[in-house]
Amino acid sequence: MIPGKNVREPVAAGSFYPGNPEELRRMIERFLASARLQNINNIISIVCPHAGYIYSGQVAAHSYKQISGMEYDSIIIIAPSHSEYFNFISVFDGDAYRTPLGLVEVDTQRAQLLASESPYIKLSYHGHLNEHSLEVQLPFLQVLFKDIKIVPVVIGQQSSQNINELGEAIGTLFKKDKILIIASTDLSHYYPYETAVALDSKVIELVDSFDINGLKAGFIGGQLEMCGGGPVISAMIASKLLGADSSKVLDYKNSGDVTGDTSAVVGYMSAAFYKE
Repeated sequence: MIPGKNVREPVAAGSFYPGNPEELRRMIERFLASARLQNINNIISIVCPHAGYIYSGQVAAHSYKQISGMEYDSIIIIAPSHSEYFNFISVFDGDAYRTPLGLVEVDTQRAQLLASESPYIKLSYHGHLNEHSLEVQLPFLQVLFKDIKIVPVVIGQQSSQNINELGEAIGTLFKKDKILIIASTDLSHYYPYETAVALDSKVIELVDSFDINGLKAGFIGGQLEMCGGGPVISAMIASKLLGADSSKVLDYKNSGDVTGDTSAVVGYMSAAFYKE
């Protein structure tokens, strides 16, 4: 199925999501069945959380529900690095990612093209081998699509320079392609419920109004909390260059809404950027 041999094995199966393929597929299908389908066309990018499925899977499903039945030449997934620090943007230099649902082929041609566009973007294994934030997006895509190719991207240092370079590279290179961009992020971490909702509402307002500059200033300045703020802002920059003029926050919840423990919660958001 995959001509090359460089396959990235799953590290989050059995912890962030079920390791049993039948159980995993059933869980995702339940999430998708419960998600609201909104009247949004011409979606260029979506935002999805990356916590354990029992916490954030239903929120992620609101983004994935909107792209069901669509067709894409390639899907670019942008994620933050929790597992290691490096100062550049890492495009996976391999042939496939594996999940319990099988192999997801890397679009090596577009991966190489993206890495050649900027000195800040490199083909690399850094940020991929032990990182969950990109991997947890893949089973949703495998349930929705029969055959997909992905460009897996992990931002190391989420600097203004790296964020801009990646967004502009994607938005410039793929104007003629049918591309979907997925930005992987959670919101605030481990605040009491009411504090978390107040913090997260600032992010939601800026995303919902497609305010790239406001979101970037708040994230870089430390006033806004998103572990994947860089991926989201890069996706917004690219989406605008690719013709998006509208945004919509699709769902928000935090872990307290799921577990009932409101003492220290993590926030989750799903959103879409699209051409009206």
